[in-house]
Amino acid sequence: MPISIVLTFVIGYLLIAFEHPLKIDKAAIAILTGVISWILVIFYQKTLFPGSIEASFINESLLHHVGEIAEILFFLMGAMTIVELIDAHNGFDTVTNKIVTTDRVKLVWILSGLTFFFSALLDNLTTSIVMAVLLRKLISDKEDLWFMAGMVVIAANAGGAWSPIGDVTTIMLWIGGQVSALNIVTELIIPSLVCILVPLSIVSFQLTGNVKKAENLENHNNNNNHSVSYFEQNLILAMGLVGLLFVPVFKQLTQLPPFMGILFSLGILWIATEIIHRKKESEHKNFLSVATVIQRIDTPSILFFLGILLAVSSLETAGFLQTLALALDKTFGNLYVINTIIGLLSALVDNVPLVAGAIGMYPTSIYPQDHTFWELLAYSVGTGGSTLIIGSAAGVAIMGILKIDFLWYLRKISLLALAGYFAGIGAYWLLNS
Repeated sequence: MPISIVLTFVIGYLLIAFEHPLKIDKAAIAILTGVISWILVIFYQKTLFPGSIEASFINESLLHHVGEIAEILFFLMGAMTIVELIDAHNGFDTVTNKIVTTDRVKLVWILSGLTFFFSALLDNLTTSIVMAVLLRKLISDKEDLWFMAGMVVIAANAGGAWSPIGDVTTIMLWIGGQVSALNIVTELIIPSLVCILVPLSIVSFQLTGNVKKAENLENHNNNNNHSVSYFEQNLILAMGLVGLLFVPVFKQLTQLPPFMGILFSLGILWIATEIIHRKKESEHKNFLSVATVIQRIDTPSILFFLGILLAVSSLETAGFLQTLALALDKTFGNLYVINTIIGLLSALVDNVPLVAGAIGMYPTSIYPQDHTFWELLAYSVGTGGSTLIIGSAAGVAIMGILKIDFLWYLRKISLLALAGYFAGIGAYWLLNS
């Protein structure tokens, strides 16, 4: 394992962390880090196999990872487009108009509670995208907006950890047979609740006063609100939410990956909006069409996600993650210690290869279905990523949409996330001791 690949990842990581002082977009740094890491992997393979490098290595390694990354990116693009389409039809006003409180403590509890249960029903990534849009409509002050978003990240990851469809890693463990759907719900819902209740309890003593609510400005142009009827507003909201909820059902029925389900839902919504607005003036029709809405999704965030996942996949291909997992097993041996460390590592590197490495290391003949190891692994990698804003898909999505600063999150949210993370592990231990 050449040290140069690890150094490239660490340097890229630090540059991303200091994005605002450097005034260099994190997406550019992430993409460059991902590409350079793979160049170093290729050179590493050439040193192991002098003379030439087989084409099969590129096909089996890089293209394999690109395929997995593409699934996540297409899912992200589809979900973001559906959310933006609902927003263009003012669908979220139905929700935001019901949240009338401006009290910081009440608001953080309401938003975190909604996020926690929505992420179990949808998934933590989709929920974080929806909540980011809602937050922009509710709060105008940047400090309050970012703080509420940080709590949403913790709640989204905690909510996704106890549901078989709430996080990509729980889906992996469920499909792989390491956990059963009912058992992961019953065993992890209390630790996951503790994971969010502890930070909420802490901030309840810290927060005072009221937030400044965002003004109800007209959406993007002066005529948009007049071109959407109350019926259309609620129809698109209902269709969009049903489309998002249908994704896990689609996966269960067809066994196709989730991105196919989100594209199916997007296609249905696209046709529906074309039919609904076909008789309207071109200006209004075009503004409310998917073809226009898709231009408003946060493309730099998608490219940032691409770069980060490429860099992480290079570490996996070079064998670093597997070596690290073996070293943890040899050094500690205790299931609670190993999973706690793996959870914290998931804040630095993507939790998908960490779980994939654990599945490869520990067959079900060693740890059978619903063993403590798998349950604790699902909790740890699901919630440990909240420690850093780029440690989870939910954090990356919210960071991109709301432009949250890495170091700000580290100062304001990370310790709260750690408190909830360790409290949840303690709750699990008490329940199973």
